[in-house]
Amino acid sequence: MSATPLRPLSGGSSFEGSSFEGAALEGTSSAKPWWSAPPGVWTALAWCGGLVFTFLIRVGLPGEEEPPVLAGVLFHRWDGLTFLALATALALDGSRLLSRRPLAAVGRLLAAAVLGTLPLSVGEIPLAQFLAVDVALYAIAAAHPRRTGRIAVTMALGVLAGFLATRWLSGWNTGTSAELAVALTAVVAWLMGTSAHQSRAHAEQLRDRATAQAVTDERLRIARELHDMVAHSIGIIALQAGAARRVIDSRPARAREALGEVENTSRETLAGLRRMLGVLRAADLVDGGRQDGPAGTPGLADLDGLAVATTAAGVKVEVRTVGAPRPLPPEVDLSAYRIVQESVTNVVRHAGTRSCRVTVEHREDELAIEVVDDGRSHGASADTGYGLVGMRERVGLLHGEFSAGPRPGGGFRVAARLPLPAGVR
Repeated sequence: MSATPLRPLSGGSSFEGSSFEGAALEGTSSAKPWWSAPPGVWTALAWCGGLVFTFLIRVGLPGEEEPPVLAGVLFHRWDGLTFLALATALALDGSRLLSRRPLAAVGRLLAAAVLGTLPLSVGEIPLAQFLAVDVALYAIAAAHPRRTGRIAVTMALGVLAGFLATRWLSGWNTGTSAELAVALTAVVAWLMGTSAHQSRAHAEQLRDRATAQAVTDERLRIARELHDMVAHSIGIIALQAGAARRVIDSRPARAREALGEVENTSRETLAGLRRMLGVLRAADLVDGGRQDGPAGTPGLADLDGLAVATTAAGVKVEVRTVGAPRPLPPEVDLSAYRIVQESVTNVVRHAGTRSCRVTVEHREDELAIEVVDDGRSHGASADTGYGLVGMRERVGLLHGEFSAGPRPGGGFRVAARLPLPAGVR
């Protein structure tokens, strides 16, 4: 990944202060397990394994008086070995194309199965030569649209039927029973892949429903906070206005003080209302899509707008983007923006520093966010708000990781990792 140079932001909008607590996020990532290799690798290994098996059953191994299967006339000759070499080249090329051009890959693998059968002097395509096709059928059915899987299995069954028909019409020996077993393995491989595809689609639907429910729960939480804030503020305004009315003639100074409190409370309440209404106007997730409200949905593209109020508050923000930005799901984009917004605002309110650094890293399967400053550690003055709780809830709803805490060398660090759906990776 390449990192863009640091650039100062020109400003931003402030947000409600929040508390900071917890340990620092550990950024270590585990290596991928061996079984997560691309499907093409498994297909190539299946072909090579079948080729080795073909040779082993045609030679006399220790403990055997004679090979289980007699080698054909061409098996040990140069022309037979040439057929096997060409078949292996086709199979490896098909394995290479499996992810990008699945049907072309199946065509090459089927051609390799037929070509690899010629020097064996058998009446059918053996399972060992068809094993790579079975692996490809599973991979295609599991990872590609259903139509592609159906075409692939039809191609496989058609080649098996055509091979048998050609031999039968030519008057040659035909291993129909053995070929039916090979056809059965192809159908089973396709059905298993289709089942895996359906399971993954069902899991994605459940995740979409959980995300929609999370958005609803978040809005209900905001509505409760809005009610509490407005009820408290209006109560204060009513008390101060009543006090000013009663003493405006006898104690003008006290009346002016009460009216000043009314003004300050009104301004703070109005600012809070605008912020919360902006959140409530966020995009509605409909079938995984996005419908913007009047103000649209904020995201990482709005960091420049966020910086306006931050600069006005006297704190310079430096943003570093690592990796190539790409379109993100609305829930991930909104949560990432809110995390940065909360973190930067806490720097303004509690850190006592003139600058902070924001790093947004676009990784292959996740979005990583880090906000650090060199100010004083945020202590008791920061743990009365709901910002940290809100950030942790947002990250938890997306099945990510979140941490916030003092840095060993001084200052404070907020870090979050938001996993990306498979379709975005």
